[in-house]
Amino acid sequence: MAKLVQHPVFEPVYRPGNDGVPEFRAFVAGKWVFGERFAEVQSPIDGRVIARVSVLSRDQVEEAISAAHSSGRKAIRNYPGEKRIESFLRAAELMKETFEDFVRVLVLDAGKPKSNAAGEVKATIERLEKTTFESRAILGDYIPGDWSEETLESEGIVKREPYGLVLAIGPFNYPLFIPAAKVIPALLGGNAVLLKPASADPLGAILFIRILEVSGFPPESLGLLTIPGGLMDSVVADRRIRAITFTGSTEVGEHIVKTGGIKAYHLELGGKDPAIVLDDADLELAAEKIVKGMVSFSGQRCDAIRLILAQEGIYGELKARILERLRGIEPKNPLEDENAVMGPLIDMKSADYIEEVWKDAVEKGAKPLTEFRRKGNYVWPLLLEVGKDVLPELRAFQEDVFGPLTLMVEVKDEDEAIEIANSSRFGLDAAIFSSCERRARRVARRLEAGSVFINEYPRHGIGYYPFGGVKDSGVGREGIGYSVIQLTTTKSIVHNFRGTGVWEYM
Repeated sequence: MAKLVQHPVFEPVYRPGNDGVPEFRAFVAGKWVFGERFAEVQSPIDGRVIARVSVLSRDQVEEAISAAHSSGRKAIRNYPGEKRIESFLRAAELMKETFEDFVRVLVLDAGKPKSNAAGEVKATIERLEKTTFESRAILGDYIPGDWSEETLESEGIVKREPYGLVLAIGPFNYPLFIPAAKVIPALLGGNAVLLKPASADPLGAILFIRILEVSGFPPESLGLLTIPGGLMDSVVADRRIRAITFTGSTEVGEHIVKTGGIKAYHLELGGKDPAIVLDDADLELAAEKIVKGMVSFSGQRCDAIRLILAQEGIYGELKARILERLRGIEPKNPLEDENAVMGPLIDMKSADYIEEVWKDAVEKGAKPLTEFRRKGNYVWPLLLEVGKDVLPELRAFQEDVFGPLTLMVEVKDEDEAIEIANSSRFGLDAAIFSSCERRARRVARRLEAGSVFINEYPRHGIGYYPFGGVKDSGVGREGIGYSVIQLTTTKSIVHNFRGTGVWEYM
């Protein structure tokens, strides 16, 4: 096999192990260091160990937090905004130079089909470049005091300021882009950042921190916490960390809030994204988009379509069109088929969970429309037909199912579709398929979701449009110009000019 990482810019980040497997350092207090031990990183493609990553000791974690809080937050705040933009653009160019390394790592580390991996790297590059757009979100306000008797002869400015130290926690499904989309606005806002990458596939995040270091950011303002999630409680609770941005499950998000105490939270959590298909929809378009929303990256996306609500009259035809498309889709080894649409699930535990949820649904009355097929952690697309009376009882409806399993329900009209969609405890994304703009807008207005896509499947992309959830799907919004608002706070500065003659009254 070719070297996992080939570009010389990454040489300080790892060393070859005795068996040739690369051993990766962590980034602590501005230095690349080895931890007290290594954790093996296995490729979900075939279970092979592709790397070993340093696991930091408690002392090293404390050193990382202490350095970022003391010198790091001062260094980044004193690094002018213009310089930050220059560094982001330099980082984008470096990622273009190292593009193939990042793609190779994402394929092997996360089991992504090559097209998905390349798309994630491109999105990260574009996110770096688009910081030129979102810098305007840091602009503040001027408030004249002469609109209230209490504040006559004064004026105020409201400025956005960094929290100081931000903890960013990334998920396994977009192990490069989502950490980048958290670190970028945090740094842009003048915060020091500690990044905790997903333990299952941390390599993309490690390489990204190296890119930022080389691009000129103050090294003490960056930190990489390569420790198991189970050891994060003391970090989350640390009072020196003033804001936490996390993407992952609702259950873990709730635990973070309970553990962290009073600080700022930016949470993108689970979803149960419905696709509502009305009886005037273009069914070929709807089937095409729905299937893409079901199977892209094997359904391991918070914005994947988990529930299809199709109106009477078109239900049967839509079902037939979806099944016809699904027959030609199967999970494949991304190393053997560069055109694979689906790859493996991240690990065996995830595949076991999908099988459990599928069995629960069938036992409770759901009708399988596709055969259950599984080979290790490779799971074929699953579509289950469910009655409205049975739906609330299913784990597949109550839980955030992270895999290629979707429920299909026939509904009487748009009112019933909305009622079912809104009965979920989640509210991340939704899709509507209709040829009538008025109907689509009416349904969109009533849906309890952070984002609604009309004649398109939910997809967050680079965050050009903001995204985030309501209810159990999270707090705050991601996106260009929106994330930086979440990761900065406001300070009001009031000038008193009473008696100085600045104001002359008629």
